[in-house]
Order: sequence, then C-alpha cells, then structure tokens
Amino acid sequence: MAVKVTWHSHACLLIETDGAKLLVDPFLTGNPLAPVSADKVEADYIFVSHGHGDHMGDTVEIAKRCDATVVSNFEIQNWLTGQGVQKTHPLHIGGGFNFPWGRVKLTIAHHGSALPDGSYGGNPCGFIFYLQGKKIYHACDTGLFYDMKLIGEEGIDLAVIPIGDNFTMGPEDALRAVKLIQPAQVLPIHYNTFDIIRQDPSSWAKQVEEETGAGVRVLKPGESLEL
Repeated sequence: MAVKVTWHSHACLLIETDGAKLLVDPFLTGNPLAPVSADKVEADYIFVSHGHGDHMGDTVEIAKRCDATVVSNFEIQNWLTGQGVQKTHPLHIGGGFNFPWGRVKLTIAHHGSALPDGSYGGNPCGFIFYLQGKKIYHACDTGLFYDMKLIGEEGIDLAVIPIGDNFTMGPEDALRAVKLIQPAQVLPIHYNTFDIIRQDPSSWAKQVEEETGAGVRVLKPGESLEL
C-alpha cells in the first residue's frame, strides 16, 4: 500500500503504512479545528514531539484505549509511565530505531518542552520517518535552523513544516526552511488553530512553488495525501 498521511489539524498527523497506524502529536480535545474526536482515533504508535499541551494532547487517553506504544524522549517517557501508560519507547535527538514497520529518527527542534503539569519535558524534537522507501520529515514546533540542510540531504519526500509564526516559524522562515530541505513535497501545518497563528496557506504555497522545486499540498483538516 501507499503511505497515507492525514492531517488532523495543528501538528497532528495520522500516518498509515503497511502494518501500523502512526499518530503524531494528537491534540484533538480542545482543538477547534480537529476533524475527529480523540475517542474515534486508532493508533498503534503515538509520537510526541514535546510536552506542550497542544502536542501532548490526548496521548495518554489514546495510548490506554488503543494499547499503543508511545515514542518520545526519555523525560516524556518517564512522565507518561507515571500517568499509567504501559507501552513506551524512549529515543533521543540523533538516535533512531528500526521498528517492525520502518525506521524513525529524532531531529533537533528549537522550542520548549514543559509538560502539562509544569514538570520538565526534556528537549523538543522533530521526526524523520523511513517508510516503504519514502522519507517524511515532520519538523514539529521549531524555529528555522541551518541544519535543516543536513536533514534535506536524506532526500525528503514530504516535509511537514509549521508556518503559523508567533510560536514557530512564520511563512518567511518556513519558505527558507523549504529551500534548505529541498523536499519533493511540502505540507504546511500549525496555523489557524488560534487567531494568534492565523495565516494564508494558499498564498504561502504559491510563493513556495514559485521559488523552489517543491510541490505544496494544502490540506483541510481531515484530508489526506499519499506517497
């Protein structure tokens, strides 16, 4: 099967590959744009980029209901264990692991990571997914950094890039990120969930396509693309 990527708004992706459903940053409850409720999502693995509530989201509830394995940094894993999550797999930045369905590597991200109760959430991260010969880079919450050029040397098929500004890269820096990464396709995320991060993704997409060789896929919440 093709790798199917569904955007559930904000930074939440559902990636479906042979043998597994991978859910990233499942902020659904309290998300005004979420196209699905937390009790309707199915996941075999959940990936948490950092501890903020709009990324940790419904991780605990979904993990318990689906008996899913949660993948994140060591500090977040310890916190999740304390919340009663039974299956966790700790990774850290620069490290990767070969799962039965593919490989995942953690990348740097310039952001914060306090957990919902205020405890320390370790360093934030992004993810590179290696699935069925395809490579997906989910930058998660980050500012622009030059090492994105090194990530691009992996040969990225889909780069998932925040454009909302204020808390992450804005449109101008996100365009510069695409130029560094040089992916085949780009999916803009982390915008319009709240007024403070309101952006025009179609205008941004036009500029990206005019100035880079990447194709841009602007999805509505709940829509999907295939690789």
